[in-house]
Order: sequence, then structure tokens, then C-alpha cells
Amino acid sequence: MTGAAGFLGSHLCNRLLTDGHEVVGIDNFITGSRDNLAHLERESRFTFVDANVSDGVPNVGPVQGVMHFASPASPPDYLEHPIETLRVGSVASHHLLELARTHRARYFVASTSEVYGDPLEHPQTETYWGNVNPIGPRSCYDEAKRYAEAVASAYHRHYGLDIRIIRIFNTYGPRMRPRDGRLVSNFIVQALSGEPLTIYGDGSQSRSFCYVDDEIEGIIRLYERGDHLPTNIGNPVEYTVLQIAQLITEMTGTNSVIEFRPLPADDPKIRQPDITRARSMLGWEPRVPLREGLSRTIAHFRQVLHTASPSGSAA
Repeated sequence: MTGAAGFLGSHLCNRLLTDGHEVVGIDNFITGSRDNLAHLERESRFTFVDANVSDGVPNVGPVQGVMHFASPASPPDYLEHPIETLRVGSVASHHLLELARTHRARYFVASTSEVYGDPLEHPQTETYWGNVNPIGPRSCYDEAKRYAEAVASAYHRHYGLDIRIIRIFNTYGPRMRPRDGRLVSNFIVQALSGEPLTIYGDGSQSRSFCYVDDEIEGIIRLYERGDHLPTNIGNPVEYTVLQIAQLITEMTGTNSVIEFRPLPADDPKIRQPDITRARSMLGWEPRVPLREGLSRTIAHFRQVLHTASPSGSAA
């Protein structure tokens, strides 16, 4: 399990252990957090390896499955680490695919809705090829994930490797990093800290938000029951960015105002998954309503900010 100390990776380690698996987690903490795995230190079926899989895969013994979730995933992270992002999508993918081929293991790669770019199709189906700027500022992430899909598909066609490709849409919940640049975590932390909520553009751009428990369930079902073709896993209920800011303002009881800033280059205007494949093939769809998921996430960040505050309470 690469990216084991990340937001989704750590939740996935939990689920795999709960399901009875032995897990080897790998991370080099470029964006992951040791705190996300602290509760697994005494878990005998979990082994952690501090390593950069772009430089090679440590000897982890025989494996039945390889799950590649390592990558910076928020715009500030991959803009700060563009080369690392490209390498983990390309070079690391080769290393991990060879590991899977050697052990005849199933290979699962975490791709993203960003492969659709700023889409001209709405909602986005898996057959849509995307509208991506290959040399824009976001291309280090978009093209790394597109390459990761391409090389996995090549291994499937050429070697008959058993693969899964998930296209993850906006996901939120506990263990996100404060101020990681993602919309929900940014808004919540800003609201709880009494800071202005920053919206890029006029707030009319749309997103869909899947609570982490639902996303993990979709990942497990895809791993166990899916096929080799890309599958969208996300919440098809669409909201504007402004609506999310207003909802978080209401739910946190903050007096924070909303500030509008220029829209970054190539920022997608719309993002909504078509999950027909996931529904029909996996019997999966999200179940946690947005308000419920946000309530759990706000409670998490209240605790994080309370712990981090010198006075013991969030500003």
C-alpha cells in the first residue's frame, strides 16, 4: 500500500486490516502524516516502510495485491512538488507494476477525476477522454495520472496483469491535513479560525463531495469485484463552491466573511461523476449525506485545532 500515511491511504490501511489482511504500508511523508498511522504501531499485521517508491520498491516479501496511492493530490502540494508528482505517476508505477507482475498480484492504481481536465462533457463518464492542457501548471498531476492509467493498461494488455483503475472525485473527511489546499479542509479550518473563506473565481464552479467512508467502500468493492477498465468513484450530487462555503459558514457558526480571488489557470469549472458503472458493476453508491459528513469533519478539525493551539482552544 503506497501512500499509506496519506488521507485515503491511512483509511484504506484501516479497512484492509479490519477485513483480515496483512498490510505493508509505504510512504516517504512528502505529504503524508505519521499521525495518520500512529494508531497502527502495535498492530501485528501492519508493517510500515519509510521509502520513496520512485527510487525503487523495498523487499516486502510475497504480495497478493499492490495498491498504488502515493502522490501529492492537492494543487498546492503538486505545484510545490511537480517533479516528484510526475515521477510517482510514471517511474514508481513501473516499479510497482513489476512487483505485481513478479508475484502475479492484482494491481490497483488510484487515478483521479483530474484526468478529465476542464471537461467539455457533464457529468463525466469513463469513456470521456478529457480536456487537459499537457503543459499547464496542473499538468504535472493530470498527466502523471493519465500516464499511470496508460502504463497499467499496457501491462494488462501485454502481460495479462490483473489491474484496477479508480478515478477518485473530491473526497473529504477526518485525517485531511489542515490547510492542504483542498476546498473542504480549507473552508473548515478558515471558518474555525475566524479567517475569511477564500473562493477562487466567482464561486459558480461546481464540485461533488464524497465522504471518506463511502469512498473507501467503493475502493474495496472495485478491488474485489471490478474489471480492468477505469471506474469513477465519487458522489454525483453537485454543489457550487459558493454553496459549500455558505454551508460550512452556517455549520461552524463562524462570523467569517467570504473573499473572492482570481481563478487559477486551468482550474476546472465543473466536476461531477457519472457513477453508472459503479452502480451496476459494484452495487455501490455513496450513502453519507453532505451535512452529516461535514459535521463529522468539522468535529475532527475542531479537535485538531484545539490540540494544536498553545492555549488548548482553537481561535
